[in-house]
Formats: sequence, structure tokens, C-alpha cells
Amino acid sequence: MILDEIIRSTGERLESFRPLPAVDPGVPPRRSLEKAIRACREKNAIIAEVKYASPSRGRIHDGCTPEAIAGEFVAAGAVGLSVLTEPTYFGGSTEFLVRVRRAVTVPILRKDFIIDERQLSETRALGADAVLLIARVLGNRLPAFVDEACMLDLEPLVEVHDRSEMDRALDTKANLIGINNRNLETLKIDLSTTVRLAEAARDEGRTVVSESGIVWPYDVRNIGRHCDAFLIGSALMSARDRRKRLEGFVFA
Repeated sequence: MILDEIIRSTGERLESFRPLPAVDPGVPPRRSLEKAIRACREKNAIIAEVKYASPSRGRIHDGCTPEAIAGEFVAAGAVGLSVLTEPTYFGGSTEFLVRVRRAVTVPILRKDFIIDERQLSETRALGADAVLLIARVLGNRLPAFVDEACMLDLEPLVEVHDRSEMDRALDTKANLIGINNRNLETLKIDLSTTVRLAEAARDEGRTVVSESGIVWPYDVRNIGRHCDAFLIGSALMSARDRRKRLEGFVFA
């Protein structure tokens, strides 16, 4: 299964992990992704993703630098940015996150496969404001990782795909809940996943982000009442005019 391959690859990468220096005063104070989403009232809250490849599509984009893409996304109205840092399957890099941080002032989510608490310290030192924690990957370790992220002044966005994962996410301190419409084992997409799961999180006062499979403005209009924000990557990165494409989602 592709998820197992990615986790194995991440573990191998961590064997040569060199921790970054402790967070210094030069790292900007955290910008709240949740607050940015909640403050977005006259348009759709879109977290635009800087992603150069994916297991399902292969190479998506070549050419533009991550900071140039980030600038386009912010100009088009993104409330926050997601930056892939996984190198093998998603073409990402921690350096991309550093460069994007220098280029924009909106909140930045680090998107990677976090399996070791050292990655959380690294995430904050890189300048990220939020970090993706995948419930399926972390299992029973999820609460500890959420607590550690909060202690490091990172906003954890806990990703779930089914009701059991949602229940575990709601037992943590995480205020941001990401509902992944893609099954990480089969890679199949079902947008009704957001519709089925969102109510449980919103009933608990959590902020819901719909992830994966958002291709057209129609998708945003169709499930928008069930969530607070959308995380969109491939549909933007593969577009000829990224800014225009994102504006279509923002004002759908």
C-alpha cells in the first residue's frame, strides 16, 4: 500500500535526521490558521497548497519557485498556505517552507508525514505556524503529538478519513480538523466523506477543513455548508493560470 511505502520512506529519512537549532527569537510569532479561517466571512476560506508531485498524479508542476507560487496564491485570496515537505513522493523540501515563510505573511501549514516528535520541533524552527498530524498514521500516539505541537506553539491540524478517526481526533486538544476525502490506502476520492463526518466536529466547536478532491468551484459550492475551509493543491498547481483558478474557488 502506498501509505505504508511513504511511512517506510519517512522512517529511513529520519535515520539521518539532524535536528535544527532550537527556535530562536528570529522565528516569527505564530500566525493562527484557525483565526484566519474564522475571519474569512465574505469569501471562501482556501488553504492553497504548494505541491510539485503526488503519488496519484506523479509530477504536477515544474518551473516556478515555491515563493513565486506562494505570492500568486496570497494575491488571489488564500487565507493560508500548505507547503509539502515530503521529498520522495511529493517533490517537497523543508527548504521550500523556509523560502515561502520569507515571502508571505499568511499562516503556513507544514504538510508531511509526521511520525517522530523531533519533526515537530523542526517544524516550528522552520517557521511553520501549523502542522498536519494524520490520525491513521499516528494511531494511539495522536494525543501526545497534539499536546507536543501545542507546547511548541504550533497549531495541529488533525487529519481524519472515517468516524473512528474523527472520534479520536475529537478526544484531543486540536481545534483544526481536516477531513481527507481521499482514502490513503486506495487513493480513491469521495467528497461525501466531508458531508458524512463534518457535523460531529462542528457540534464540538471545531474548525473543519475539507481536503483532497476539490477540483472545480462547483465542489466548493456543493459541500461548502458542511465545512469552514478547503485545502486545495493539485487543481491549483496544474492550472495554467494559478491565480485565476484560485480566485474561482475563493469567490465560488
